[in-house]
Amino acid sequence: MNAPTEPILDIRGLRTVFRTRGGEITAVNGIDLTVGAGETVALVGESGSGKSVTSLSVMRLLTRNIGSIAAGSIHFRSKDGRSRDLAVLDEQQMRQIRGDDIGMVFQEPMSSLNPVFTIGDQISEPLRVHRNAARKSAMEAAITLLEQVGIPDARRRAGQYPHELSGGMRQRATIAMALACDPTLLIADEPTTALDVTIQAQILDLLLKLQRERGMGVLFVTHNLGVVAEIAHRVAVMYAGRIVEQGPVAEVFRNPRHPYTLGLLASMPKLGEATRLKQDGQKLAAIPGVVPSLANMPGGCAFSPRCRFAIGACQAGVPMLESVDAVHQSRCIRWQEVGQ
Repeated sequence: MNAPTEPILDIRGLRTVFRTRGGEITAVNGIDLTVGAGETVALVGESGSGKSVTSLSVMRLLTRNIGSIAAGSIHFRSKDGRSRDLAVLDEQQMRQIRGDDIGMVFQEPMSSLNPVFTIGDQISEPLRVHRNAARKSAMEAAITLLEQVGIPDARRRAGQYPHELSGGMRQRATIAMALACDPTLLIADEPTTALDVTIQAQILDLLLKLQRERGMGVLFVTHNLGVVAEIAHRVAVMYAGRIVEQGPVAEVFRNPRHPYTLGLLASMPKLGEATRLKQDGQKLAAIPGVVPSLANMPGGCAFSPRCRFAIGACQAGVPMLESVDAVHQSRCIRWQEVGQ
């Protein structure tokens, strides 16, 4: 896929911390990331790697008095062409951006839908708040949005409550709500994880279709590399709060240059492979160990305790993000050997 390079989101040196009883821990540690207009960038990694915290930092939805942005900038270009640093805006300014210039789809739709309001009321709310639309015209727009995201009998569904819809329909409704004000950036945080495989495919096709029609940028948070291969232009692989590899999807998948990316790709089962391995008495490939605790990070490269390429120099310090080529970077001192 070819995508425009002009960024609408430009994250530089983002550091997000949480205050706990045991002290301050760093969940996102100095990441750089851009998303262009009409581009889909996938943020990939295991649970605990910092993907969702990154998306919540962009939206400024961190738990008050517990999580905060400690350093870095999040420059965002809105519909009117203005570029602002979201990291320093006050809450009132962020409310004007959320739901208008930036939409967000969460993993579990029931966590973002209010059970005591109808679907139509909730989809029309951003239009009433950000567009000063009258209730009747906002409701008609909500019905149109439900039709656009593929919900049949949209007028009747608009009058129903979240519990009256299936999981796939609820997720379509949250997508409609996120797109109500035609945002320039959509953040999708694991939007298909709670759905079965058939509905997952439908939701992904829907997101691709809507992006092509609207030309918005998409930051797609996921742990599913199959999804990344299907929808993304570029991929950023996160581990322990840092981006360890990033580049065009085809390049990173064909030529991984970080041991963690290599392990993630190797652990993806291929069609018929599980049966063959079982017959041979073997197991699917897996990365040994677990993601380290943020409160007790290893010295040097955080992945070194799980890495088959690790040497003594890996503990000497945190590796820099080095250029493999003009569009591909890896945070590994042995990236050349990993590629071989």
